[in-house]
Amino acid sequence: MLEAVPSPVVPYGADQTLFVVIDRLDEATEIRVERNDLDTAISEMVAGCFTDPIKVISFNTLEHWMHDISTDVAGEIQARCDIDGMTLPDYLSDFVESHSESRS
Repeated sequence: MLEAVPSPVVPYGADQTLFVVIDRLDEATEIRVERNDLDTAISEMVAGCFTDPIKVISFNTLEHWMHDISTDVAGEIQARCDIDGMTLPDYLSDFVESHSESRS
């Protein structure tokens, strides 16, 4: 199984958009795993590298913005599962359900 390992921190001023997956390890512990490629982050989520993902945030180091992109990521995960004809894995069902665009 793949293991999510934090990537190096980008120096201040470098113009990069980074993606942080926040994963809950247990009731009291959360970890944040940084990736510089959204496709890699999504692939690792589908592969089971995260046990209970809570949120995905993108941020740009030069432009100083950040966005919660959890809804977009949840939609992409569901689409990939649908295209591959696979059932949404249990460890992602809470994430996808809580960030679904169709929820009220």
